[in-house]
Parts: sequence; structure tokens; C-alpha cells
Amino acid sequence: MSQLKVSRVKSLVPLGTLIGHELRSGKVEKPYVKYGQAALAKKGEDYFLINPDCQRIPGDPTTSFSVFAIFDGHNGISAAIFAKENLLNNVLSAMPQDVGREEWLQALPRALVAGFVRTDIEFQQKGETSGTTVTFVVIDGWTITVASVGDSRCILDTQGGVVSLLTVDHRLEDNVEERERVTASGGAVGRLNLFGGNEVGPLRCWPGGLCLSRSIGDKDVGEFIVPIPHVKQVKISNAGGRLIIASDGIWDALSSDLAAKSCRGLPAELSAKLVVKEALRSRGLKDDTTCVVVDIIPSENLVLLPIPKKKQSFLVSLFGKKSQNGMTKAISKFSTVKSVEELFEEGSAMLDERLGKNFPPNQSPGVFRCAVCLVDKLPCDNELANSGPMFSTASEPLDGPFLCTTCQKKKDAMEGKKATGTAPA
Repeated sequence: MSQLKVSRVKSLVPLGTLIGHELRSGKVEKPYVKYGQAALAKKGEDYFLINPDCQRIPGDPTTSFSVFAIFDGHNGISAAIFAKENLLNNVLSAMPQDVGREEWLQALPRALVAGFVRTDIEFQQKGETSGTTVTFVVIDGWTITVASVGDSRCILDTQGGVVSLLTVDHRLEDNVEERERVTASGGAVGRLNLFGGNEVGPLRCWPGGLCLSRSIGDKDVGEFIVPIPHVKQVKISNAGGRLIIASDGIWDALSSDLAAKSCRGLPAELSAKLVVKEALRSRGLKDDTTCVVVDIIPSENLVLLPIPKKKQSFLVSLFGKKSQNGMTKAISKFSTVKSVEELFEEGSAMLDERLGKNFPPNQSPGVFRCAVCLVDKLPCDNELANSGPMFSTASEPLDGPFLCTTCQKKKDAMEGKKATGTAPA
């Protein structure tokens, strides 16, 4: 499968500029969010989360946002269930309080990183060995933020049939950068060896034999399997768009384009069922197959995307020719609008780079808060570590992000550092 190149922020439109455009044009109404879900179980290790009624400020419906996620477990179901139950709260705990929408959205990528790592640490402390992929989607107005580890995917289908991949597959077989990172951190990458020296199957990391380079859990595999997500944030036009979020049971059978085409123009609930059906028809039920379809639309009456010709006769018979012509005109009205503006993208596995020096915000004076577990520590506390320069003077404050010793050990282990702080030979 082709990979989306992970890169640093490049020639992106500032979020404040885009929100300013919204305010000046008067287009501040939030879109409708419609969704549907479908699944077929082979092993029973897929889970999903749908929460369309979250609020940045509790009790204020004008600050609402939606969360959708897929958790594809392996080696058991415990990690998938734990992530489903705890990840959202851990992300929201890392978000700044009493800030406006623009600042909240700008802080979200870093909070997602902190939330993923904290969830991984908390689950590994339970002593269980299962793991899970995660594709976690936050929709606030026309802004979509996606964080992912593993090989579940989220695609975006917009006007004109343009399909964008919002995630990166962390499969060792397909991702050269991740193979290099795992080996540099002390892991080994290779295929299964059969008697006689024959190699079979996909590339795996050793110890453990996992095909993925990033996940939540997997305590028995090695800390070079990191929970630090690839994060991408985009803003779509007020023409809307469709998200298809699914486990690898879908993507092993269907390309992104084929999945989008198989259900284009149909309601979200029916579309999710059609995507699962198409994957089953193409490959059979060889894995758990879960799909969530989310439509972000400007009104109740607008059909999101052009309808394939083979489905038009069905819709004409269902809604009538006059209604169908109205839909076509509405689609044409938005056909020239630029569909997607990229706001942020980062996939580095280095925690320092992902959290930055001033994370988390809103710390109390004289108190340092761990950027991952959010525990407050005093400067004289021996439990306070620091991921910046090792030495500093009173006139030269420590660089952040600040980490407690437990989270610092996790960071060092993920980066392949020994107790002395040196990299493995």
C-alpha cells in the first residue's frame, strides 16, 4: 500500500487566518454531522467509539465537537477496551482550560500526543500484554484532526471525488522510515524463519514479532513500539466532506478510492454497510472488519458528493426526478470551492519535538506539571525530570517539556536510550 510521506509543517494556512475568514464572511454556522457504523467480527478484537456530543465548555452547546475512533486489538481485547474507555479523557485532560476555539484547536495535536502516551503507560502498568491500533478523529466545525497509530485508516472524500489519506500506516512492511527508527532504537526487523532458513510472511519487529511499529499496549514486544501518533489537522470548505474510518480488515481488501466510490452519494449508515459488504465480497471475512462513515454537511438537504451513475436510477425512483435535479444543482454550486486546507501534520516519534517547551499550558507558578501524566511537582522534588538540557543555572531556567521520572523513563525507552542516557551501540 502506498504511504503518505510524513513531513513537518510546510506552507500551511494559519488556523487563525481561516477562522478569521469565516467570521468576516459570516459563515460561522457549524455543519451537521451524520454518521453510520457497520462491522463483521472474525476474532472479536475490533472496537469503536462514537461521541457526537462532546463540549469544550460543559453545558455550552455552542462549543460542541464530535469524536469518532476505531480500535483494532491484537493478542487479546484488553488494550482496545482500555483505550476506548480512557483515551478521550486523557486527551481532554491535557487540553488548556478557559481558551477560545482557535487556541483549543491549536493545542489539540499536542494534547493528542500526550493522551496517547499516557494511555499507553497506564495500560502497561496493568501488566497485560495485548495491544491495539488507534485511529482517533476530532471534528470541530469544519476542522478535522486525526491521530493514529497502527494500520487502521481515515480517508477524506470531498467535492470532485478527491480522496485524501489523513493517516499513515505504521506497518513495517511498507514504511521504510519506521523500520529505520525501530532498528536505531534497539529492535530487530525481519521475517519469520522456518526450518531450513526460509523466510515467510510480512516484516516483523523482534522481540515480539509484531508487524506494526506503533500501537498502544504491547508490553511484551519492546518500547521501540511507540504510542506516539501521527497527527494531521485539516479544514474543509463549507461544501462539506465524508470521512471513512476503518480497521485494516477494510483496507486489506479495498483501496481508499474504491472504498469511497463504493458508497458515494448514499447516506452514512447505508454507506458503512456497503463498504463492509464490498470488502467482504473482495476478500472474504479474514479479519475483523469495522467501518465508521461520517458526513460533514452544511444542511439537511444537501447530498454530500456526486452520485455514481449506476445509483442514480435508484435515487430517482426513490426521491423523484425533480428532487434529483435539485441535488445536482446544489452539488454544482460548490464544485469550484477549494475543498481542503492543511493546517498541521507531524509524525515524528520524538516526544520532545511533539510536545514542545511550554506544554502543558496553564501551570501554577512555582509548580512543574508532567507533560504526559499531568502530575504536579515542585522544583525541589526528586520526582521531577526534564527532557531538555541536562544542566541549567538559576538565571537559565530548564527547558521543557517537563516529565516526571516515570514518564522520562518511558521517553528514554522509546528512544532506545540506556540508563546512562546514551544510545545503544
